[in-house]
Amino acid sequence: MIAVVEPGSLGGYIDAVSSKSMAHRLLILGALAPQECEVSYNTSSQDIEATARCLDVLCTHARMVATGTQSEPATLDCNESGSTLRFLLPVTCALGVSARLVRRGRLAERPLHPLDQQLCSHGASIQENGTDILVSGRLRGGRFVLPGNVSSQYASGLLMAASVMNEPVEVLVKKPVESRPYLQLTIEALRQFGQEVACSSVELDGVQYERFLVREPGLRAPESCVVEGDWSNAAFWLAAGAMEPEGVTVGGLNMLSAQGDRTILAALAALGARIARKGNAARATADARRCMSLDVSAIPDLVPPLAAVAATTPGTSRLQNAGRLRMKESDRLESVSSAIRALHGKAHIEGDDLVIDGVSQLAGGTVRTANDHRIAMMAAVMATHAAGPVTICGAECVAKSYPTFWDDYARLGGTVSMTDESEA
Repeated sequence: MIAVVEPGSLGGYIDAVSSKSMAHRLLILGALAPQECEVSYNTSSQDIEATARCLDVLCTHARMVATGTQSEPATLDCNESGSTLRFLLPVTCALGVSARLVRRGRLAERPLHPLDQQLCSHGASIQENGTDILVSGRLRGGRFVLPGNVSSQYASGLLMAASVMNEPVEVLVKKPVESRPYLQLTIEALRQFGQEVACSSVELDGVQYERFLVREPGLRAPESCVVEGDWSNAAFWLAAGAMEPEGVTVGGLNMLSAQGDRTILAALAALGARIARKGNAARATADARRCMSLDVSAIPDLVPPLAAVAATTPGTSRLQNAGRLRMKESDRLESVSSAIRALHGKAHIEGDDLVIDGVSQLAGGTVRTANDHRIAMMAAVMATHAAGPVTICGAECVAKSYPTFWDDYARLGGTVSMTDESEA
């Protein structure tokens, strides 16, 4: 689909959609726990649905393994969801289920090492067959060692898998640990299901690690749990509000959330926005806009909304240590930079940093999303400060995390027309 977004400000109130990050975790733990648990969320997405479908299949085959009747491998279609793959790979191994995990789109290019090596060293068998991953064997407990500069999803997947194993699991992650808030999100989800994770720092052979220990595996599900609002997607509305005198308010947010992306409020304040909090709502309004430098290694998903604001903020802003963006749904360092330049803004890459020279107004133009949901949403936010229309090719990719994005964009006052690309 092609979205043509007309220039014009956004303003008003919108409720946050459910956190995709927390939904993955709670759905997995709800499926693994021996008690029934109702997991409630107000909005789904392609990634959440991928996890839900895989869990249906996985739990069926886990029961077959328990009764000795599994004859064919389970097929777990992860679609393009990195969270689904990286969480369910160790969980599948811990359950002893033979399975074929299917990867689609760019997911097959995203790394699994050294998670795969660690799983194999503890009893699993993992083979790659094109875009498929073939899994067999049963994972043993013990010590798993991971570098700190790879996806935090590796450690999160191991901690969730530990909850259904019969022996203690120790996960060591070398310091510094990038995306540390996502690990805390996993620990909070496990705590909701009665599983405690002991956290400490240790030194082994002169190397500093963060240590996560599950001593007594075992889940105890609550009767129900509610997925909190998503700070990652709310960040785009707050970024739009940070450029407008009316501002935007997003409700349904947990101000004490373990989600690292609630840092968006502090980051927008550093860009000169006026920030207000009341109850479960946050508001961002334009004030004295200014450039900034920010280390984004722990909050990589905030780069697109922050870049959208920086693109029309006077001065040079630098988003530092963003190298992991190269392995997202697109090479997000390049796609963010390209999106800004496509609208006649100024951005370039220096090593692992994104450098943005703000202009007074963008010109409009055409942005190609590279099938990356956050690039589509970023382009829509930039359109509010463009002189002409912004055409977004591949606009349907927002369904990966936020299927109602375009409806909510219009609800906040934006003007969008959608066209099938085959008819354009």
